Amino acid sequence: MGFEWYKILDNDLDIQQGDFISNCPIVIPPSNLETVEEIEIEVKIIDSIILSQSCDLVNGKIEIVLVCPHYPLKTFIENLPPDQQSRKAKKRVIDNLKKGYLPSYHLLNKDDSIDSLKDYQVVDFRNVYGIQFSALTNIVSKLEKRIRLLPPYREHLSQAFARYFMRVGLPQDIVVEGY
Repeated sequence: MGFEWYKILDNDLDIQQGDFISNCPIVIPPSNLETVEEIEIEVKIIDSIILSQSCDLVNGKIEIVLVCPHYPLKTFIENLPPDQQSRKAKKRVIDNLKKGYLPSYHLLNKDDSIDSLKDYQVVDFRNVYGIQFSALTNIVSKLEKRIRLLPPYREHLSQAFARYFMRVGLPQDIVVEGY
């Protein structure tokens, strides 16, 4: 028995974790935030996926919704460093993505029936953005259709995100000797 990965939502204003928000505007503050009268900001447009917990979204418990960018696996592979461009290296990277060995990223399945998901998607946890809930609601209200990642894959994404953020860098590795 297979589990569907995605559901297409029509005019649904219910926002949940795992919802794909295409062309999501993200405000990038300037690198220098000294108190001045006017601040120049950059607005970056990304294809995003919502990472905030559904219970917080549904119950209105947060003002800022966490989103991360996602992009096709082909784009991810094309942007690998030159030393990882061999066929063998690419295969190893894809295998590591599938196994969750690259904690900065999470691999989602493709779906040939959905135009924007004809390639596998890589979620990038290195870049987490916040968008005001009210702004996100406004964006969603203008979308005719959007895609939602379904359980258990949504929970798998959430778990991968948690693993990435709970990492602890130790000042010194354990040296095992005598075996």
